[in-house]
Amino acid sequence: METKLKKLKILLEMIKFEHTVFAMPFALMGAFLAARGAPSLQVFFWVLLAMVGARTCAMGFNRIVDRHFDAANPRTAHRALPAGQVTLLESWAMVIAAGVLFFFACSMLNLLTLQMAPLALGLTLFYSLTKRFTWLCHLVLGLALAFSPLGGWVAVSASFQGYPWVLSLGVVFWVAGFDCVYACQDADFDRKAGLFSTPSIFGRRNGFRVAVAFHALAFFLFILTGLQTGLNYWYYCGIAVTGGSLFYQHLIVNPRDLSRIKQSFFSMNGLISLTLFITTCIALATGA
Repeated sequence: METKLKKLKILLEMIKFEHTVFAMPFALMGAFLAARGAPSLQVFFWVLLAMVGARTCAMGFNRIVDRHFDAANPRTAHRALPAGQVTLLESWAMVIAAGVLFFFACSMLNLLTLQMAPLALGLTLFYSLTKRFTWLCHLVLGLALAFSPLGGWVAVSASFQGYPWVLSLGVVFWVAGFDCVYACQDADFDRKAGLFSTPSIFGRRNGFRVAVAFHALAFFLFILTGLQTGLNYWYYCGIAVTGGSLFYQHLIVNPRDLSRIKQSFFSMNGLISLTLFITTCIALATGA
């Protein structure tokens, strides 16, 4: 039993399970907006399971298809698969189990959610292959995560009607921006390995410039989300925190100094998604 628990811990660390905080709050935000308040506990539960399944499946698949690149990259050589801490069979078992969980959770919601599921998961899996042929991979990741709030909305309403599409667009550019910054760590390795990213093709400085532009656009789209959904001043308190967090993460990291990238990438972006979800809930609870 102790060995199995240790292996489970390694698998969860391999997929950075704790980083589910990036997409999960946006899925719940979509659900709360559709319900104009808290959705039923049943819907809440299945949305949570669907998000856990989708992200676990996608991250596990990413680690599998990138294992040879990870082994050759000094920054990632310690990861569980290239380091031999888990086997390829165990990794595939986790990916398949998580995919089954995702589809089962979607089937427990409504037909439209289930019909969306193959496209949403397929796009997320496809992202892992895009660095092999396009520097637009960051936008593909953003598009994949943009299904989170849409999925939450459809889980409640079983319809696209009334959905604030600017919210998904905001997620696209928010994710693409921080992924551009994160990719700066591997710009030199990616260039040598023949992999594509904005920093590896155009340089770290231009990668940061693109990230700033993406984040400015995301900030504007998040403001439009509040206007489109009629949220009150509480939501805009969250917007203020979002703006400050976006500014701060570009302040503490630059093309010449990536030493604080974990603080920028993980702490600030986790704060953004949680803050927007929480202030949306407060706005809805206080009359929107």
